[in-house]
Amino acid sequence: MTSTLIRGRTLSFHRAPESIDDSGAYTYESDGALLVEAGVIRAAGPYATVKSAAPEEVVEIDHRPHFIVPGFIDTHLHFPQMQVMASYAANLLEWLNTYTFPEECRFVETAHAERIAARFFDEMVRHGTTTATAYCSVHKASADAFFAESLRRGMCMVAGKVMMDRNAPQGLLDTPEMSYDETRAVIADWHGKGRNHVAITPRFAITSTPEQMEVAKSLVREFPSLHVQTHLSENRDEIAFTCELYPEAKDYTDVYARYDLLGSKSLFGHCIHLSEREADAMSETGSVAVFCPTSNLFLGSGLFPLRALTRREKPVRVSVASDIGGGTSYSMLKTLDEAYKILQLQGERLNPFDSFHMMTRGNAEALSLAHRIGTLEPGTDADLTVLDMGATPAMALRAEVVSSLADELFLLQTMGDDRSIVETYVAGKPAKSALGTT
Repeated sequence: MTSTLIRGRTLSFHRAPESIDDSGAYTYESDGALLVEAGVIRAAGPYATVKSAAPEEVVEIDHRPHFIVPGFIDTHLHFPQMQVMASYAANLLEWLNTYTFPEECRFVETAHAERIAARFFDEMVRHGTTTATAYCSVHKASADAFFAESLRRGMCMVAGKVMMDRNAPQGLLDTPEMSYDETRAVIADWHGKGRNHVAITPRFAITSTPEQMEVAKSLVREFPSLHVQTHLSENRDEIAFTCELYPEAKDYTDVYARYDLLGSKSLFGHCIHLSEREADAMSETGSVAVFCPTSNLFLGSGLFPLRALTRREKPVRVSVASDIGGGTSYSMLKTLDEAYKILQLQGERLNPFDSFHMMTRGNAEALSLAHRIGTLEPGTDADLTVLDMGATPAMALRAEVVSSLADELFLLQTMGDDRSIVETYVAGKPAKSALGTT
């Protein structure tokens, strides 16, 4: 068995930092190393300590002076929307109907789905993202293409075939029966194959009839260990339309509650405009509100109340995501840069330790996968991202006067992008350099 010793400045979190000075929340080694065997981290710590315990024939890779952090995790994005990014529209519903739905109709074609899946995974790797929670299209072919590519690359992915049977073009509609049968088939074909996780995925209440929501409820009961993903309270027009379609519900969140879709493995994209009652319901069920900064700004949906949700008496679990293609960057660094600005507009702060925790361990915990990904702890999968804070001339100039770990991380978050990703390791194997261009 080949052992690899990966050397650099290592950073990994144990918990969410309570302040910028909370050094107990993380472990940082200025000269650290990871011993990797069979895709798993076997040892982590100071270089000298890890090296002394490594096999004599270990292969060393020296990334100094760069950072080595856990691979970035993106908890909400749409793989069929790569060619929808940067589409000009007034708001969410116009954007969906004008650009997104017509584009997703193309994913009925296996060849197209396979081509875009390959490009999707290329971009994840290029931007240092090793795990994503993705929506496929309504077509089983799109889910098959996604999971096949994930399996080929050995990546840890969560995804699902979208369920939608109304308020969309005919080419994007299934039926309650089709969504049940095809979701079950996707689960049988792909869940647990390699590192694949299938998510039950009703797109949102507007595009699912009560009959289809009952199907989603049945699937959740049959497969209680699976993730659930959908959208919630992104746009005020969306909220009003949903409440018209489900007049018996107390509010938008109650629609999902009535079909048993709230829970500790349920991820709800956006959640910008939740009432106190809705936030209570999210908290009591352990459901996750997914913060999508670049998308919320691009579509003018609103400012996500991060601190209000996490500091309330009944706190809501939160993750962060790119939301491609409403989102405008694949980079989790750029995503957290925009998150910082959204909090600034609300008179709040997002320190860089918060940011790096959120895109690593925090998002892993939101997915209930922190025992496998999101840290550099021994026994976890060796998904890693190597970062260069001087990747561009402008960054290098700024780096000349940076003197603290917090400022280095903030520089990466504020000015970094795919050029800052020196290497992305997937289960211990270098993946970005394998693309042929870095």
